[in-house]
Amino acid sequence: METPLSPLELMRRTRSLFANKEAVVDGALRLTYDQLFDRCDRWSAVLQRLGVAQGDRVAYIAPNTHAHLEAYYAVPQIGAVLVPINYRLTGDDFAYIIAHSGAKVVCAAPEYLDVLDSIRARLPNVTHYVALEGSRTGWLDYEAEVARASASTLVRPTIDERDLLTINYTSGTTARPKGVMITHRNAWMNTVGTLVHIHMTPAERYLWTLPMFHANGWTFTWTITAIGGTHVCLPKVDPARIFDAIARESITMFCAAPTVLIGIANAPADLRASAPRGLRILTAGAPPAAATIARIEGDLGWDITQVYGLTETAPFITICEPRADHADLSPAERATIKARQGVELVTSGELRVVGEDGQDVPRDGATPGEIIVRGNVVMKGYYDDPQATAHALRDGYFHTGDAAVVHPDGFAEIRDRIKDVIISGGENISSIEIEGALLSHHAVQEAAVVGMPDAQWGESPHAFVVLRPGDRVDEAALRDFVRSKLAHFKCPRAYYFVEELPKTATGKIQKFVLRGRRAAIAAQ
Repeated sequence: METPLSPLELMRRTRSLFANKEAVVDGALRLTYDQLFDRCDRWSAVLQRLGVAQGDRVAYIAPNTHAHLEAYYAVPQIGAVLVPINYRLTGDDFAYIIAHSGAKVVCAAPEYLDVLDSIRARLPNVTHYVALEGSRTGWLDYEAEVARASASTLVRPTIDERDLLTINYTSGTTARPKGVMITHRNAWMNTVGTLVHIHMTPAERYLWTLPMFHANGWTFTWTITAIGGTHVCLPKVDPARIFDAIARESITMFCAAPTVLIGIANAPADLRASAPRGLRILTAGAPPAAATIARIEGDLGWDITQVYGLTETAPFITICEPRADHADLSPAERATIKARQGVELVTSGELRVVGEDGQDVPRDGATPGEIIVRGNVVMKGYYDDPQATAHALRDGYFHTGDAAVVHPDGFAEIRDRIKDVIISGGENISSIEIEGALLSHHAVQEAAVVGMPDAQWGESPHAFVVLRPGDRVDEAALRDFVRSKLAHFKCPRAYYFVEELPKTATGKIQKFVLRGRRAAIAAQ
């Protein structure tokens, strides 16, 4: 009598209960749930006709549009695996991820067709390319295919809850991204856990400011559908568009990385003054500044809740859950607590913060340890990377690499990252990848990249560079060089030319020393 724990079960229920309710708003396009799922069925049938079988991968490179949202239902319901790709990456990144995942079909928005055409020769296993908007030689027309397809030809295979649902590639802490394998069960657990802690109703009108590709939109691609809410797509994100959509579409909630919150907090006064009160926001990534939280909640009357997790945990592990005694605190004190990562979701499993001895750290708000977790949201592993999987999933826990303290009330608070990952605008950036680009310049002898606090992005990469004797390059030329190698959001915000890098006796660069140099550099 058991049914698999899968977002597809949530789709089934909503299809039955909310068929005539508005499901999607994408510009002038408005779809009911009946229309949305009919389109999904038609596209599923097309994919099967194109030879996509159970277990095959289908890659998407697209902003937040109705066509992208449809992928989170159409692809998994035929047992295929969705590979949502960060559209801010470079052509080389696209080529690596598509090839590594083994994607058979690639679907892309118009702005990415040129770069994909330029790398086709490197992707011999891709059988079909699909343009999500418009027609183009050598590409299938998504809308035309959906329009002429028949949902009656769709064959629904048996799907186990432990089957792969998506492979989400992280920017990670190494030069090459890792493919996080998320199962149907992982995604269902995160979706239901979110609904337990964030109370929602069919009246919700959710604004897509968070990229859908980012950990499956924190599973809100399925969460909003589960309660029969309305998805309001926002392909391009900036404060003016956000405030306009909020007013025009009567938005009730959205998710946002800290950089989006900073943009909202610093938006023109007329936009903030005209905004309706009472919106709810979930934020994650680099912890938002308490001052940002206080300004948004005080000036706009919106409520911010911080969650914490990783792509590897589908993604939520903790939530900064409000408690009754928080109501007696001053706004500044509440903002300080809201900047913490919080406590376990009821569905996420067990979270521990352990010292080097493997024992739990005391709840003193001061003793740091590594966050380790186990439970139903933890990934199946890294795709085709047993070594990385074994390193991350060991001793019965997933090791996050994040250092945190635990307060007396049980709330965890991240203090640093054990790995040198830089979280900028909610996206992970590899310092090693940036260093590799710098070292490919003829004048660079050594390079080290660290994350520094950034008022807009939470933090941003800063590069420390040692030049080869006799060689010269200025900051502007080096910046242009790196921008030609990397996606622009990965490029260092600042470059510091130094005589030498601080190192241990074994030659390892001491990055914590470099982070401490910022004040000295600023004073020069």
